[in-house]
Formats: sequence, C-alpha cells, structure tokens
Amino acid sequence: MASATSSHQASPTREPAWDPIQEPTRNPIQEPTREPTRERPASGTLFLLLIAVCTAVTAANIYLAAPLLPLISHDFGTTPSAIAWIASVAQLGYAAGLLFFAPLGDRVNRRSLVAWLSVATTAALLVAALAPGTAPLAAAVFVAAAATVIPQLLVPLVAARAPADRRARHVAAVIAGLFTGIVAARVLGGLAGQGLGWRWVFAGSSVLTLILGLATALALPSDRPARQGGLFSGMAELPGLLRRSPELRRSCIRQAGMFGAWSALWTSLSLLLTGPEYGLSTATAGLFGLFGLTASAVAPLAGGLVDRFGAGRVVGTAFVLAAVAVPLFWLGGHVLPALFAAAIAIHAALVASHVANQTVALTTTTTPATANTAYVVSGFAGGALASAAAGPAFGHWGWAGVCAVAGLWLALGWAATLRTGRR
Repeated sequence: MASATSSHQASPTREPAWDPIQEPTRNPIQEPTREPTRERPASGTLFLLLIAVCTAVTAANIYLAAPLLPLISHDFGTTPSAIAWIASVAQLGYAAGLLFFAPLGDRVNRRSLVAWLSVATTAALLVAALAPGTAPLAAAVFVAAAATVIPQLLVPLVAARAPADRRARHVAAVIAGLFTGIVAARVLGGLAGQGLGWRWVFAGSSVLTLILGLATALALPSDRPARQGGLFSGMAELPGLLRRSPELRRSCIRQAGMFGAWSALWTSLSLLLTGPEYGLSTATAGLFGLFGLTASAVAPLAGGLVDRFGAGRVVGTAFVLAAVAVPLFWLGGHVLPALFAAAIAIHAALVASHVANQTVALTTTTTPATANTAYVVSGFAGGALASAAAGPAFGHWGWAGVCAVAGLWLALGWAATLRTGRR
C-alpha cells in the first residue's frame, strides 16, 4: 500500500494500484478517480434530510402488511396464518423492483423516475386500501413494493454528490432513514391499524408517499443519464460487473452473510417470545421491533468511522460484534435480558456492516446504480435463504437451531471472502 501511495504522489496522472482484496489501511472510497467533476456539488443539510425522510416513508411500504395481518384476516373472515403469504408477496415485489427498476438510475433521469415510481406506489397503496379480498390485496401489495425501490435510487445519488471525506456519513444518513421506516412500519403501523383500521393505514401511507416522493423528485438535480442503453440493459450487466469488480463482489458476499444472520434471528424471534418459554402476546412481542432503532442511532457513527478508518476495519468489527450477539441470542432462549443485549448488538453490527459495504459498492464502478442493485439483491437473497432455513431449524432443534443457522451464515459470509482474497 505504501508503494502505491508513493507512486501516486510521483505521478499524479496515474491511478493508484490499490489492491481491493487486501484490507486497506486507506479508505478506498476516497480515490480521486472515483469522483467525476460534474457530480461534486455537495448535498445541503435540508436536501439530505428530505431524502432520509422520503427513504423512511417509502421503505415502510415494504413491511406495511406484516403487522396488519390479524386485522386483515378478521376483516376477510379467515385466520392470520392463512394470509401470512401476503407479507412474503411484498418481499417478492421488492426483489422484482430491485432487478427491474433500481438499475435505471444509471440510464434515465432520476427526477422523472422517482416521480413516476411515487405515483405508481401511491396508486397501488390506494388499491390495497380498497381491496375487496386477499387476491386483489396481494396484487396491490406486490406492485407497491416493486415500485417503492426509491431508496435504492437515492443512495447512489447521495454517494456521488457527497464530499469524498464525508461520503460514508451521507450514505449513513439515508440508511438511518431506511431502518427508521422499517421500525415505524412494524410498530406504528400495527398501533395505527388497531386504532383506525388496516385500510386507513394503507391510505395514509399512500398520501405520505405521494407528498414526500414528489417533493424529493422536485429537489433532485436534473442530470443527464450517466450511461446509455436499453431500459433494462443494467440487469444484463450484473454478472459481468460482479466478475470484474472483486471489491463489489466481496461487499455483496459479506453483507449476504450478515443480513442472513440477522434475518434468521429476527424473523424467528416471535416464535420464541410467543412460545411456552416466555408466553408473550403478539402485541408485546412486536415491541421488540423497537430495538431496530439501534440501527438508526448507529448509522451516523458507522459512517464517520468508515470515513476515518476505512470500510474494511468497520466490516471486520461488525462481524466480531455479530459473532458475540449469536451466543447472546442462544442464552436469551432462557434469559430475557440476554435477548435485549443481543438485539442491540445484532442491529449495531448489521447497520455498521451495511454502511461500510454499501459505500464501497457504490464507489467501485462507473455504474453505481447497477452496482447497488447487485449489492442489495445479494443481501436480500442471503436474508431470504437464511430465513427459509431458520423455520425448519426451529421446528427440529428449537431456538438453538436458529442460532446455529445465524452462526453458519456469518461464518460462510466471512470465509467466502477470505478465499476470494487468496485468489
């Protein structure tokens, strides 16, 4: 690394020979070659706040149906377990939106794209609020989740326009908004649904989405697309992009492992809390979602650490923290305070890793929106697979089986990147 630095100083026109496989002591996101001149204007505080709030509201739409399932089932004369698949439909819709719409950030004007997606999400949420049955509701939820990929269009823009020495902190502000929206959907959505009815929750979310989506679109710069090509050519570029960029590939794999561990534990936690060991009500168990606010608080701190010490050190520390959280979760199968500590630790580890890995993913290629799609889809896939494995593990081995799945995902995510480093 020292030789690369001295070479850069001797010949300013040469690109530093930074080796992305080795853990750098220098922050890779500060390379001058990653910073096109036309993207340098700094984002103002109000602009960044608007994007963070818009991210919170739109991200909440993905998880809006989950806490409302008991109310929806009562309205339609069925049981919550019979319509639990509607929450999975939202996840599938989001995955489809990531693949089809998120790469468009490199090819179309973001202002128009955010505006049209906001209108589409609003319309779908209104259809959901008026749905006469489960099939129309599921279709509307799918469309709303697919169109609500606005956060993944805004994060690359923020990363591109932020000053190099504060880039991770700006990205962290948007990520904090995203996690706040997830918590609000799970906690506030359920409380509002109990008081007003589930249909009003969907209707209210549609109004918020339209107002904030259009306000954000108007505030966005009207830049020309960075890339040319067909609307969906970004999807075709994903395999080649991952093959050519080892640092992007490493970020994808590590976050898949981290998000998988978090998903296995967090999606199965209600089974433990409402089971014979604790016997809590569904509403009380749902309050554990408030621990997600840990992520919102840690995100700005993680951004500052990435800017100061580099992404590699932050990700490594996050994996150590997650490795400590897993046995705490196992102990929490019998000791409730251990669950409190484990919930805080796993959220802190998840968001620190996310801030670091996503910042690197956004700054290692000339197509940040497409690279961000690869990164988010990889993390989503890791989480979905781990959640799918956690259910049978709980059925066969109880809570210890879920903790084993989480530990395995962490180990695989880290070990796979070590093999990449040796190659």
